[in-house]
Amino acid sequence: MVLKLEHVSKRFGQFTAVQDLSLVIPEKEMFGFIGANGAGKTTTFRMILGLLDPSEGKITWDERPIDYTTSHLVGYLPEERGLYPKLKVSDQIVYLGRLRGMKKDEALAELKMWLGRFKIPEYENKKVEELSKGNQQKIQFIAAVIHKPKLLILDEPFSGLDPINVELLKEAVLSLKENGTTIVFSSHRMEHVEEMCEYLCILHKGSTVVHGSLKEIKRAFGKKNLIIHADFPLEFLKDFPGVLKVKTTTEGIHLQIEGEKVAEQILKDIVHLGFIRKFAIEEPSLNDIFIEKVGDSFE
Repeated sequence: MVLKLEHVSKRFGQFTAVQDLSLVIPEKEMFGFIGANGAGKTTTFRMILGLLDPSEGKITWDERPIDYTTSHLVGYLPEERGLYPKLKVSDQIVYLGRLRGMKKDEALAELKMWLGRFKIPEYENKKVEELSKGNQQKIQFIAAVIHKPKLLILDEPFSGLDPINVELLKEAVLSLKENGTTIVFSSHRMEHVEEMCEYLCILHKGSTVVHGSLKEIKRAFGKKNLIIHADFPLEFLKDFPGVLKVKTTTEGIHLQIEGEKVAEQILKDIVHLGFIRKFAIEEPSLNDIFIEKVGDSFE
């Protein structure tokens, strides 16, 4: 059940929100969308879900469009949360579960399992408005997955959560993937996508800047990061051949270099100067790639 976007564009009057987007999202994989606000992520999700019609192109899942006949197979966590504040958590989840074809007992059993997992079993009979923002988000997540969807779309699932709850939610998302759910999610946070996704797409102003497997994207980028901590000054390395960028830190220096050969050369030149506490070559981060491709820091 592959999700396919073929030459998809979406215009609102004169404004183009998404421009000629073509992607294949493999079954049972986790696919990350990265982009600043206004890059077109939410518009893309709404088109995948059939909430918006593309101006051009087509979107298929398992060779068919996503519509009301497939809604019981799809879960969606929107960026702007939308729970009924006056309803009890259990009433809300049962109602949403039944809309997707579940029986009441089945929905309640799933809800109890998830509340236990998120360490909030006592919230079953509380009204949504009585919960903190982070706990409301957990309930919204449960609403998106209660019916065990085959395709799950998460729009900024970790925004506004403290680090402990981010970890809880990440574990939940990863376990769904291990059980065979195809997951597409967007995030502002590069490290979440880097940690969780094998495939990703960087969107900028509605167009794809980079997409493919994370490993291949990093390999194609070519450049490496070199971190050196030493007991002698390292600033002179900014003029070293093959050094592209330099950032000094309290402990030492971070260099972006053209490749591993440059690191070898640097090591030869500094090894006699004194004690080197750390000399490490690292893959480029997604943030490095984003800055290079979009020409802008991403925070």
